[in-house]
This record gives sequence, C-alpha cells and structure tokens, in this order.
Amino acid sequence: MRRLSVPGHVPPPLEGRLRLGDPPDRPDAITVNSRHLSRAGRPWFPVMGEFHYGRYPAAEWREELLKVRAGGVGVVAAYVFWNLHEERRGVFDWSGDRHLRRFVTTCAELGLDMVVRIGPWGHGESRNGGFPDWVLAADCVPRTDDPRYLALVRPLFEQIGAQLSGLTRADGGPVVAVQIENELHDQPGHLLTLKRLARAAGIDAPLWTATGWGHARLPADELIPLFGGYPEAAWDTAHDGWPRQSRAHYFFGPGRDDDSIGADLRTTEAAGSDESHLARYPFATCELGGGMYTSYHRRPVVTAADIAALALVKLGSGSVWQGYYMYHGASQQIGELSTLQESHATGYPNDCPVINYDFQAPLGEYGQFRESYRHLRLQHLWLAADGPDLAMMTLTMPPGAPADTADRETLRWCVRSDGRSGFLFVNNHQPVETLPAHDGVRFAVELDGRELVVPSEPVTVPSGAYFAWPLARPVGRSLLLTATAQPMCVIDAEDPVHVFTQTAGIPVELVFDATTVTAIEGPTAMTGDENPATATATRTGSGSGTGTGTGDEGSVTVRREGDRVVVTGLRPGPGCLVRVSDASGGRAAVLVLDAASALTATRGRLWDADRLVLSDGPAVIDDGRLTCYGGTDLIRIFPAPEFATSTDGVFGLLPLPAPPPGPTPQAGVELVAPAGPARRPVVDAASGRASAPTDADFDQAAVYRITIPEELFARNVPADSGDADEVLLRLDWVGDVGRAYIGGRLVADQFWYGPVWEIGLRRFRDLLRKHGGLELRLLPLRADAPVYVSPQARPTSYPGGSVLDLRSVTLVRLSRALLPPMSPPGQVRGW
Repeated sequence: MRRLSVPGHVPPPLEGRLRLGDPPDRPDAITVNSRHLSRAGRPWFPVMGEFHYGRYPAAEWREELLKVRAGGVGVVAAYVFWNLHEERRGVFDWSGDRHLRRFVTTCAELGLDMVVRIGPWGHGESRNGGFPDWVLAADCVPRTDDPRYLALVRPLFEQIGAQLSGLTRADGGPVVAVQIENELHDQPGHLLTLKRLARAAGIDAPLWTATGWGHARLPADELIPLFGGYPEAAWDTAHDGWPRQSRAHYFFGPGRDDDSIGADLRTTEAAGSDESHLARYPFATCELGGGMYTSYHRRPVVTAADIAALALVKLGSGSVWQGYYMYHGASQQIGELSTLQESHATGYPNDCPVINYDFQAPLGEYGQFRESYRHLRLQHLWLAADGPDLAMMTLTMPPGAPADTADRETLRWCVRSDGRSGFLFVNNHQPVETLPAHDGVRFAVELDGRELVVPSEPVTVPSGAYFAWPLARPVGRSLLLTATAQPMCVIDAEDPVHVFTQTAGIPVELVFDATTVTAIEGPTAMTGDENPATATATRTGSGSGTGTGTGDEGSVTVRREGDRVVVTGLRPGPGCLVRVSDASGGRAAVLVLDAASALTATRGRLWDADRLVLSDGPAVIDDGRLTCYGGTDLIRIFPAPEFATSTDGVFGLLPLPAPPPGPTPQAGVELVAPAGPARRPVVDAASGRASAPTDADFDQAAVYRITIPEELFARNVPADSGDADEVLLRLDWVGDVGRAYIGGRLVADQFWYGPVWEIGLRRFRDLLRKHGGLELRLLPLRADAPVYVSPQARPTSYPGGSVLDLRSVTLVRLSRALLPPMSPPGQVRGW
C-alpha cells in the first residue's frame, strides 16, 4: 500500500503583492495572487497554445483557430517577430499573413483570449531571434537600456500599439497578457523599461509575463515568470541519448525551472537553484513542449504519450496555467532580403529548416490533426470542468518519492488537494527509456479526516500509463470518494452528467459516500424493482444489501461497505451510464467511456444543448454547426438529439455523407536526375555541430518531377477563401534533406527524421495549376553524418556508405462534412 497524508489546512495565497490585474471594480476582472488567477471572481485555469499568425496563411486562420478551440485551448499566444514586420528599417508591413490586428480580431470573434509576445527579441527559431539584420548592424547594444537601442524599439512598439488599438482588455478586447522579451536572464531593469515603453505605446493588459527559466532575474512583482519543459531538445548536441534535463519533466515535484531551455544561447551561467522567490507567483507555463522542431544535427521523434504525460505531470506538480509551444505548427516565411530561420550563418548554434516549423505539434504545419491533439484534448476537457478547483489545490508528495531523475523503479505519483478534495496523479511513462509495470498497486490517502483507499483491490499500473483519479469530488450533490477512472467533463443537463474515461485498462470502480447517496441505477436495460442495482443502492441507504445486474454493458455490482457504496463490474463504453440519486432528492449521472472512445470526444453546444460528440474523425463545433474531418461516416452524440437515426448505448447515431465517389487522383512521379555523391559532413566551427546543406549542395540532389492532377482542385472555390479541402502530398522517404519547389520557388523542406513528410497543397493551388506539379530534390544521408536520429527511425543499412530512397508518393484529401444547426433528418451535407 502506498500511503500519503494530505495536510488538513492549506495556507491562503498571498494577495495584493503583484502589480498586475484588472481594476478590482470591473465585473469580469482578471486578477492574480501567489497561487492562481481569477476571472470574474472565480478561479481561472487558462489553457494556452502557441500559433504564429505570421507563419500561416491568413485565409486559413479562422479554420485553424476553430481547431485550436475545439482542442480545449482558450488562449492563443503568438510572437510578433520584428523581422517579419520591419525587414527594412522604417518600412513596416502588417498586410496579408502579417496582419496582427486581423488575427487578434479573429481570435476575439471566436471567443479566444490572446497573449501577445512582443519581444523585441523573441527567438522562436527565427533569424537573429526575430531582430531584423539592420538592428544588429546599428550602433547600439541590443537587449539593454542603451538609449540608441530603445530608440529603435519605440517605433516597433508604437506600431504594435496601433495594431492592438481597441483590442485591449480596457476596450473589451481579447488581449489578456503581454510577454516582454524572451529568455533574458540578467536584466530586470531592462524588462521594466520595456514594459513602460509598451504601455506608453498603447500596449496594455491585466497580465504581464516574462520567461523565467534559467533562474532569470525579473523585476519583482511586475511580471509573472512563465516556465516550460520539453520531451526532447533539438538544441542539444547530437549525442546518442536522451537530453538530461528532459528527464525532470516526467517526475512530480515542486520545481518549476528548466535551465536547459535556451542554454545554448545563454552567455551567463544560471544563478543557483533556489526557487523560494517563486512562491510569490502562481506556477504558470508558456512552453510545455507540444512537440519539438528538428535541427540539422538533432532530429528527435516525439510521441503523443511523451507530450501528454509531460503535461499531466505539470498539472500534478502544481501548474495553474498550461501553455504549449507549439500547439499549432507553422512555416517560416522567406523575406525580401533573406530567409528568416535560425542558422549557423547568423551566428546561432543550430541550423533549422528554411521553411519547416511543423514542430510535431498537435496541429501540424498544414493543420493536420495529430494523435497528441486527442490526448491533450482529454486533459483540456477535464480542466474546463475542474480547472477552477484544481487551481486552488496544492501539491503533496508521498514519502519515498524518487530522489533523482535516474530512478526508473519507483512509481511516480502525488496528490493535489485543497484539504477537502483533490486528485491523485500517476505517471509511469517517459520517452526513450521504458519504465516497468507496477503490480499490486493500491493508494491510501488520508484526506479531511478519513482514509481513502483506491482501488479496493490491488491493480497493475502498466508501463506507459499516466492518469489522474478523483478524491472526494462532488457528483451532483453526492460525494464520489474515489474512482479508478479519469474525469473528462461535466455535461450541463437537467441532471448533470459527469463523464469519466477508463485509464490504463484498469477495472473501473466508483466509491460513494453512503450518507450522500439514496439510489444508484446501473447501466442495464432493467428498470424499477427489477433492477437489482437500483434496489441494492436503495437498501444501501438503510445499511444492507448486495446485488448484480446483467446487460449489454456487463455485470454491475453495487454493495455497501460501511460508510461507502462501491460500484464495480462496469464495462466502459457508450452505454455505461450510472444514475445517482442523492440524499436531498437531486439526481446526477456518471458516464464512463472506454479509453478509445474518450480520445474521439469533443464537447460543445449543438442543437440548443450541451453535448458530447464521439467522432473517429476530429470534430469542430462552431455556432451550433458541427464539422467532421477525415471521412467519418457516423458520429455518436450525447444527449441524443431527437432526430438521431439510431442509438448506441445512451448516444444517438447520426450518419455523415460519404466522401466524393471515386479514388483521389494519384500523383505522377518521374526521376529526372539521380543523386550525385553524398555530401561530406560539414561542422560549424563556432558550435561544433553539423551544418545543413547549402543551396549549392542541392545541385547534387536526386531530382523528381511530381505531377499533380488538375482535377484534384476542380471545385470552383477561390484559392484564398480557406473553404477548399486540404490535400496532403505524402512522401515516404529516407535520406538527409529534402526540398520541394514549384516554378523554381522553394515551398517546403524537411530534415528527414523518420515520419512521412506531408506537404499541404491547398495554399499552392494556383501555383500548381500554373506549373502542373512540383520538383522534389532529395539528398542522401551518409552513414557517418554527425546527426542524431531517433533509434526507431534510423536506417538499417547504408549501401555504399549512404542511403536515399523515395519509397512512395501519395495524395490524401482531408475531406469535411458539415451538420448545420437544428438539422432534421436528411439535411446533413458534405463540403
């Protein structure tokens, strides 16, 4: 038995110390104390995702932001890269994809809040960290209070202020926070100067932030320090192993800092390890790794479990603001004067792709839904319901917790609690190094004067499992003492429905406080006195009884054990609904989904009701309309609408239109020229890391002509409308570096790292019609190349000392189907 005692008294947070927040008399005021944020007088748990407007086609912003919102993200963060807007000194460009005001306005229209990361230095793998070349050539000392430098910054901030005019919180706009600079560790005075300059330029928000990693020194009480953590680190060296600091993010604990982020650019050592000063601020993050980019010398593969387990560990460790970088992948712009990626040529230690900034993010470079999108969405659905309570809870670590990050044997767990209720967190996953399964696991948590044991019988926590279980949480007016299932959301209905998901294949057990329950109806077709589960629960109120009901969802047992009612034998799925009547005469329900179904869940308002949608293809809800991606032919909806064609458990079934008849046209592939000799490795003298091929090196590339059939884009939809279906060109290949050109223009590139290379063709439709296809140039990878590739992706052989193979070229249409508001049967249509 693993035991933990939660303190009965949680000290109140420090109030009134931080010079942040809205005026307190504002009805919907955003405020902040030392533990959490509040909004309109209620604790607020933001979920934030990074999406770079300047690196994505403006015509598609709205569709992509709807996907972001459907993933449970309510706050969008974006860098304002200086070199995108003032590449030539004094010539500002806020048009097209650079139209910051349009992006922020679109966020507002969709009910999304906005965090503007104004720099002036931003990093983000941008050339010079976002500085235009002319800033570095100017006679000044950048990133200091040098008056000559501030004179360059002031016009930028004034331009940003003009873009945001009328969009700040004071004007009812969506901008809730402003980040000053990035990864500046030792100049608190300069950060305060930048905050004053920004305010003078009309940039304002209730919350001001700065990155706090590397033990950054910030001006006290003026900026909230934000933290991060990544499953991998493309900025690390090419060593054949897992970055040391990444390990820490898979262990629960109170530590916030990660001194490895930006360490390759830091000119000073991190100042010690004391984090006591951080007790003045809530534990907030802005760079939880939504994936990882590929540098030329280090090309890791990051899995959905790597991302979601890290995020869960931060929740267990005390995070009250989940911020992901990147949440949506992007493409680097090519400027008028140069490419705009980080590179050895600009004095940076990493060579990055010229264009690709996919980041293996939950939403990809072309809006692709990744598996990590589904796994994070589960957590975000839960935070929408329980985040306000979780924000007020503090961390309690168990005795015997792992003492260092080399421990692979001790089960990692903790509790967050407010002294009365809480959540038990478990993580048995980390990248690269598989953790062992743990048999015979039970937890005993002493909470609010009673011992909560979960589960009743020992279980196995398998390798790779990560989850959160409730402790003394309300279900309607009943008290759910423990459950071996993870909360998902609460459906707002006449009788609230608390939705859970099974975790790690562990049998589901619900344990209620008997004094708060008068009846339980199990998930069977029986009713009234014929339902032993109901009869048992009713008798439970008077102190006796055991019963079993059998139906399509399996055998359900409800039994009284002292002051507790234990429900077991549940078979999670669309029909696993347990109805609970409480001592005050109220009713609620618990719906337990199986893990596979839960990963398909989207929640939103449809047909005048709060509903849960299960859809194999990702679903997006907007203004009462449901859009399903990926050719799904059937969706499940709860509560079932009256026009559902049939049912599955308590879900109604609705068919979706079939995709257009006939196969997607195939691309033509022609080898124009074979590859020349493999390029010899080149190592950058300054960083000691391998350098990417230059333009001249591609003269020796294998050249392929990829013909794109014109009928692929036959629908008469304007190219800039964002309404056409996306079509992915999928290249299964192995080699070193690939580039794609249309009419001589570089449109996509990739440092090969294992997964299939996907290029979205929708944004290039007019170019493809004009030129008939694209040219693909691929370079072979030498066996002795000093680059790191994840072991699961590495080539097994290098014929002649190098490898290059284009294994397949396919086209995939990402079709969509739309269900309009209040749609009666027969009015379902496709796009």
